[in-house]
Amino acid sequence: MNKDFFEALEALEKEKGISADYMMERVETALVSAFKRDNGGLGNVRVKLDPVKKEVRMYQQLEVVEEVEDSKTQISVEAAHEKSKKYNVGDIFEQEIKPKNFGRISAQTAKQVIIQGIREAERGMMIKEYAERKEEIVSAVVVRVDPNTDNVVLEVGKNEMMLYKHEQIAGESFNVGDRTKVFITEIKKEMRGPTIVLSRTHPGLVARLFELEVPEIKDGTVTINAVAREAGSRTKIAVSSADPDVDPIGSCIGPKGMRKNSVSAELCDEKIDIIKYSENCEEFISAALAPANVISVTKLPDGERSYRVIVNDDQLSLAIGRKGQNARLAAKLTGCKIDIKSVKSLEELEVLAEDDSEE
Repeated sequence: MNKDFFEALEALEKEKGISADYMMERVETALVSAFKRDNGGLGNVRVKLDPVKKEVRMYQQLEVVEEVEDSKTQISVEAAHEKSKKYNVGDIFEQEIKPKNFGRISAQTAKQVIIQGIREAERGMMIKEYAERKEEIVSAVVVRVDPNTDNVVLEVGKNEMMLYKHEQIAGESFNVGDRTKVFITEIKKEMRGPTIVLSRTHPGLVARLFELEVPEIKDGTVTINAVAREAGSRTKIAVSSADPDVDPIGSCIGPKGMRKNSVSAELCDEKIDIIKYSENCEEFISAALAPANVISVTKLPDGERSYRVIVNDDQLSLAIGRKGQNARLAAKLTGCKIDIKSVKSLEELEVLAEDDSEE
């Protein structure tokens, strides 16, 4: 432990941001632990690290006594006086010992304590850094792709994190060196250390991507009120404007559709419907069912947020969407239960109701 050791600590501080003072405390702990192992659990030792002189010194502490009963913890007053006459019975006498004399097992113990100290510091820094970035977008580089699970190891800043298969967009593929954007959904504190949960399927990713692309969202003029998403297929996003002169939909689409297309490209060409938000549920539901044209929206008496939507016959399949996707996303976006009927099917229901009443 010499000049190289302290230079390594300085490099660690620069590269990973781990305080040299923190690591020196861990090294002191490691050396004490190694000493105890070599001395049957005795901990009568003091370690001094001097970053100025770049020296590491270890001192065995012995109690000054009249008659020595244990040479590992005591020294006679006569022997102590050979070094200095200042020692009296009951004082602590220190004699330097060399860390290089430690056995292989003790050195390994010291090494493990130091490694653990680095890991703990890194974990603490990771939690602090990414706790502040929860529900934010981060840029990442693909480091590895597991051919068996398709899980992807990403380099985010100075850390490696996992993007699991179920958090990837369906059909998406990655190669080493690819750059991508991911959404931080959660920071889990687990026994083996903190886990940063990354996602490319979360609706929040769409909202953050629009924030990056649309200045009006960034400055607060345009607000994203709600997002409903089926990753890899379609997203509906509701927006509003604080300025009557600013069109929220036009702002998000951008000149020649550039802003919307940029977000869609980042999401593997996912389709995106941008609609105008309204606090009026009927208006909001009608807009949310785009591209279908809606004739009417009526609140049903049997539910607090249940509505019946009437569309022309040729608009029914469009309103419901393929495999019910359009209606499903509209319901998620508005937070309402939506019952869609065509004019023809509504008339048939009314006829049946009349027949029942006559009977």
